[in-house]
Amino acid sequence: MKGWGKALLLSASLWLSGWALAELSPEQIQLQGTLTQGSLIRAQVPAGSQVWFNQQPLEVSPTGQLVFGIGRDAALEHELRVEYQGQSLRLPLQFSARDYDIQRIEGVEQRFVSPPPEVLARIRADSQAVAAARQQRSELTYAFEQPKWPAYGRITGVYGSQRIFNGQPRNPHLGLDIAGPVGSPVYAPLSGVVTLASDLYYSGLTLIIDHGYGVSSTLMHLDAFRVEVGDKVEQGQLVADMGATGRVTGPHLDWRINWFQERLDPALLMPEPAPPLQDPNR
Repeated sequence: MKGWGKALLLSASLWLSGWALAELSPEQIQLQGTLTQGSLIRAQVPAGSQVWFNQQPLEVSPTGQLVFGIGRDAALEHELRVEYQGQSLRLPLQFSARDYDIQRIEGVEQRFVSPPPEVLARIRADSQAVAAARQQRSELTYAFEQPKWPAYGRITGVYGSQRIFNGQPRNPHLGLDIAGPVGSPVYAPLSGVVTLASDLYYSGLTLIIDHGYGVSSTLMHLDAFRVEVGDKVEQGQLVADMGATGRVTGPHLDWRINWFQERLDPALLMPEPAPPLQDPNR
């Protein structure tokens, strides 16, 4: 079961804000998303609840919305604990395992496969800047909305696949690649605030947009920025041009979704398996 439109719901009825519970029960907790590795899960609980995912406290919006997720190789058994008006409920969550593709890519410049020692300090600084941008704890509520495709073109890379550059196994790919000509428009998949716009060693021109409650989009390998750090952007707004900067073999957009530092699969959020090949706005 894939896609945002095929949500897994634990309750058939909607939680109505302000309705007093006689007893806290699983029927009053809704989960939306796919319970599988790499998935972002949105939930609705009674407004005023306190919630923990495993032992981690979650931020809950004033209307009872929250998000959490698990990574590519995460364990499959988890627990959601909800406390409301002196009542406590533990809800076990069983996630499914996934199979991932292995991709072999030849012809990558050796400096990107094994970077020279003189750039290691830059790579560490890049990683620290990205981690800081993804650690935002804003109360923007765009994370609870339906994303739109940030670009149009052929899918050339999928989440979880492990790439082997020039015969050397690398870290798994944790984004979704959409190929297109240099200069193709890149749009904000959700509204938010730009927290990073920088030229990084591996990912080239890189843009990070905070959507709230720890959820962010990363748009990589860009050719040009159309926005700056601190800008408020609207869903569907032109924010960058597609490019071929950083470690690439051709022009494309690498779109990533994070919940804080947890790297998740953007494809699981989308109602369709792939974007249109042609941008309807052009």
